[in-house]
Formats: sequence, C-alpha cells, structure tokens
Amino acid sequence: MSKRKFFIDTDTATDDAVALVMALQHPDVDVLGISTVAGNCTIEQATQNALYTRDLVGSTVPVHVGANGPLMRPLQTAHHVHGKDGMGDIGLPLHSRKPASHRGVQAMIDAIMNSPGDVELVTLGPLTNLALALRLEPAIVGALKRVVTMGGTAVLPGNITPLAEFNFWVDPEAAAIVTNSGLHFEMAGWDISTAHAVIHDELAAELRSLGTLGQFAVDIQGVLREFCRTETVLDGFDLPDPLAMAIALDPSIVTREAQHFVDVIPGDSAARGQTIVDERGASGKDVNCRVIYEADRDRFLHMLHQALRDAGPGN
Repeated sequence: MSKRKFFIDTDTATDDAVALVMALQHPDVDVLGISTVAGNCTIEQATQNALYTRDLVGSTVPVHVGANGPLMRPLQTAHHVHGKDGMGDIGLPLHSRKPASHRGVQAMIDAIMNSPGDVELVTLGPLTNLALALRLEPAIVGALKRVVTMGGTAVLPGNITPLAEFNFWVDPEAAAIVTNSGLHFEMAGWDISTAHAVIHDELAAELRSLGTLGQFAVDIQGVLREFCRTETVLDGFDLPDPLAMAIALDPSIVTREAQHFVDVIPGDSAARGQTIVDERGASGKDVNCRVIYEADRDRFLHMLHQALRDAGPGN
C-alpha cells in the first residue's frame, strides 16, 4: 500500500516542532516537503527550527524557505510565547543548517501539481504561502486532495485579541484570500486545542520520559508553559499544531464537526483576523470548511505518545 503524501507549511516554533515530529515519524505518511513562513518567529528562525527538528528525527525531507512576512503589513511575531529563538530558549544549536531552496511557495505548488489529487496540505502558521500559491497557480484548488489548517476559532475568544487567533491575525489578508478562493479546508482552531490538547505537568513528565524526542518535545515548551500559566490561564501548555496534525493524520479523531462557510476579516479594525463561521448560512455562500468543534483527547494523546516514543528515522 502506497504512503499518503503530505506537504507541510510551518512557522516553526515549539508546538509546530512537535507536529513535524508526528508527521515525519508516521509510518504511513510520505512528507514531500516542508515550506517555512514567518509568523511565530522570523523566516530565518522558522527555517532553522524546521531543519533542526527534521534532522533530529533522521529525516531528509527538503525544507524550503517561504514568505518572510505578511502580504500587506509588518510581521508581528510571538517570541513572548515561544522564546526568542522560537524553541523555548533552551540552548539548541539552531543555526547554520542549509535549506533545500528559497522558493517555498513554488515548492508547494510543484508538490501539489506533480501529484494532482494525492497531496494533503497541512498549514501550521499564517496562510501567506498558501495565498501566494493560490495567486500564482489557481489550479491547486482542484488539485489538492485535502487541506488541514491550524488557525482561527470555531467559537470565541481568540488568543491574540478578544476576537482573533494568532495565525489568522498575523496575515488576515492572506487568510481572506484562502477562504474566498474556492478551496475547501478543515479548520482546527485554537479553541479545540485549549479544550482537548492541554498537557498538564504530570503528563508532560510522562512524555518526557519516553526518550530523546519526548525530552525535546517537552523541554522546548518552557516559555509557552509560563505564558499559558499567566496569560491564557491553562493548567499546563496547549499544543494546537500537534492536534491539527493528529486530525490530518487521522480524520476520525474528530468527534463533533459541521460544514459551513468560513471567512476571515482583513484590515486593521478591532476585528482584524476574526474568524466568521456562518452556521446559519446567512451569507448565502457555498460551504468551504469542515469546522472542527471537538476531538478525541485520548486518541490524540495516544498518537502523541507513539510519535515521541521512537527516535528512529522518519521519511
């Protein structure tokens, strides 16, 4: 049986790194490539973090540098959430690794168009690269098998403003391009992470005991753990990107969902980056999103354990 084909777009910081491990370690998935995007940290740092994570699992998947900032505005990072280096400031050697190219958007397009109907795209950061890809090659709308996006919220509040989730807020114009492109996507928002993917301290210690990957996955969350304690008031740290990746890997872990039209508010108002979920169909627009409301926490944690238990080579 042939492996499933994934392409991953990431603004690699602490939770993105764990999501990458999950995909790269999965025995039934062939990660065709990784594109980086500015978001949690600068494009240079996001790229080094992705390369370090890839190398840690013994993978040779190509990492391509993508957009270095949002389409129409300066980049605002989340270093206060993930550390100055995006990986918890624990002293990892996050430098000097060489990406496969500086053509991340084209690499995404090529991977999709070279295998029409087969590629599953997982986006873990701002949607800048995907928006650019849609503008350069609109045919990817019909060529993609599936798109799973960590972004937005099905229900309020947001995590960067009272209304907006960080990924959509960083580049709301890109998010609006994607939601109005005709592309059907699956939205795994920040809200399901706080409900189903919070790792309390006892569980973190258990994951850390699994070995090299477990230690890595937990140790890089230190700055995030403190942010969650003081700002989002969680009993532990949450892992939105790994939960989105788990849904990409196993769609059946979703326990409550609905099909709706979803849009994102661009611009600079107080509603910048807000997710609009048209639950009543008032817009009259065609459904474009599998909106995920609930997921199976136990199965997510099982997948996390499986990915972090073995340090053997990935793809």
